[in-house]
Amino acid sequence: MGLLKVAGRAAVASHVHGRVQRRQQQRWAAQQQWAATEAADAPAPTRATGPEPTGAPHSADRLSQLKTLGELRSSGVLTDAEFDAEKRRLLGP
Repeated sequence: MGLLKVAGRAAVASHVHGRVQRRQQQRWAAQQQWAATEAADAPAPTRATGPEPTGAPHSADRLSQLKTLGELRSSGVLTDAEFDAEKRRLLGP
C-alpha cells in the first residue's frame, strides 16, 4: 500500500474518531442536563396528606418535560425505548 493511501486512511479514521467523540460528548452533556433538570424539578419529600392536586401548573410542567423528552429523542440522545419508558413514567400508570 502506498504512503498516500495510508495517510488518507489515517485521516479518515481520525475524522471519524473525532465525530464519534463529539457526538458522545453531546449525548453526555444532554444526559447530565436532563439529570440536573430532573433533580431540580423533583419535589422535596413530604408527607402525603391526600390525592395529588390537579391543575394547570402540574400539567404545564408535565407538558414541558414531554417536550424535552421529544427533543432528546429527535436529537438522538434517547432511544425510542428510553423515550417510551420515560413517557410512561411521566404520564403515570
